Amino acid sequence: MEKRRVVITGMGAVTPLGNSVEETWENIKAGKSGVAPITHFDTSDINIKYAAEVKNFDAGNYMDPKDARKMARFTKYAVAAAKMALEDSSLLGNQEILDNTGIMLGVGIGGFEVTEEGCVRYHESGHKRVPPMTIPELIPNEAAGNICMQFGIHGFSHTLATACASGCDALGDALDMIRSGRVDVCLAGGAESTINGYAMVAFDVLQTLSKSFVEDPSKASRPFDKKREGFIMGEGSAILVLEEYEHAKKRGAKIYAELAGYGASSDAYHLTSPDPSGVGGSKCMILAMKDAGVKPEDIQYYNAHGTSTHINDPAETKMVKIAFGEEQAKKLKISSTKSMTGHCLGATGAIEAMLCVMAITDSYFPATINLDEPDVEGGCDLDYVPNKGCSGNIDCAMSANFGFGGHNGAVVIKKVK
Repeated sequence: MEKRRVVITGMGAVTPLGNSVEETWENIKAGKSGVAPITHFDTSDINIKYAAEVKNFDAGNYMDPKDARKMARFTKYAVAAAKMALEDSSLLGNQEILDNTGIMLGVGIGGFEVTEEGCVRYHESGHKRVPPMTIPELIPNEAAGNICMQFGIHGFSHTLATACASGCDALGDALDMIRSGRVDVCLAGGAESTINGYAMVAFDVLQTLSKSFVEDPSKASRPFDKKREGFIMGEGSAILVLEEYEHAKKRGAKIYAELAGYGASSDAYHLTSPDPSGVGGSKCMILAMKDAGVKPEDIQYYNAHGTSTHINDPAETKMVKIAFGEEQAKKLKISSTKSMTGHCLGATGAIEAMLCVMAITDSYFPATINLDEPDVEGGCDLDYVPNKGCSGNIDCAMSANFGFGGHNGAVVIKKVK
C-alpha cells in the first residue's frame, strides 16, 4: 500500500535569533550568534553567565495577557509559534479543519523555572506560599493543552519527552499519525525554556556547559572546533503544520516541502553520553532514509545535532560516516546551527527541521560559526560549512538529534516535485 504523503504547509518559531521564522532565518544566514549574558535571573552566585535566550518577546502579541500570566515560559513560546504556524498555513479560525487537527509536541523538561520558584517559596515561607498554578504550569503537556484551548484544536493532543530528541520525534510521530489516516492535519514541534538558576547549576555539575567565554559569549558555541568545551543552553519553540498532500492541494495551501521520512533508535549505552562508536545514532539516519525512499547520495545537506561538546561532535561524525558511507560523507554539506541558536533541548529538533525547510526553500547551506580550527585529530574531519554559509541547490536534507538516555531521531525533508 502506498504511503500517504505528508507536506509542511505552515511554520512558526520563537528562537534566540528572532521571534519569527523569517527573522530567525535571516540571522542564521548572517551568521549571527544568539548567545549573550543571561538576563532571566541573577547569575552572580553561579558559574554559568551566558545562554541563548529568546529576546524582546512580548506574549501579549500572541495571546491575552491574562492567559499568559497562567503559563510557564516554554508554553508562551509554544502558543506564539503555533499561532504563527496556523496563520502561515491559513488555518487560523478554520474550525471545520481544526476540529479534526491533532497536535504532537516534544518537551524535554517543561516549566523548570516554575518548579524552582515553587520549591523556593515552600522552603522559605511554607506551604501556604506555593503558587496555586504551580502544577498546571510546570507539567510538560501544559503547552499542547494551551495550544488546543487557544485555537480550538479538537483532535488528539500528545506530548512526548525523549530529551534532546523530543522535537524531532514529535515530527516523526505526527508523520506516522497522518500516514495512518487518523488525521489529515497535525501541528508538530517542540518547546523548551530551562534558563534558570537551578537548571543551569544542575547541567553545570554534569560538566556539559560552556563557561569560559564570558568576555565574548558569541564565541562560546563552537561545534567541531578544537576549543569547544560544552553546549550553551538555549530556549524557544518551533511548530510546523503537517498536512496530507492531497488535502493540502485541495484547499490550495502553500506547500514548503515534504516531510518524507523518519527513523528512531536507541543507543542502549549510557544515560548522558552518546555511543562513541556511532552505531546507535547512525541507525536512526539509515532508517529515516529507508522510510523516505532516498539514498545517501540524494541528500545534499545534513543539519547536525552538533552540541559543541567533547564527546558528541566526534561521535556524530562517526554516525554520519556509517550512515552515508565514507565517500558520500565527505561530499555532504554539514552544519550545526546550534553554533548560533545554542541548544534548545526539547525544541531543538523542531527548530532545526524548520531551518532545513528554509535551507531547501532558499537554496542556502547555513554555516557552523566559530569553527576556527576543526578538531581533525579528534575525528571531526568533514565539511561543516565553517563560518560562512553558501548558496547551492538542496533537493533533500536530513536533521538528526540525540538525547540523554540514548534517544536518537532523524527526519528527511524533500522538495515537493
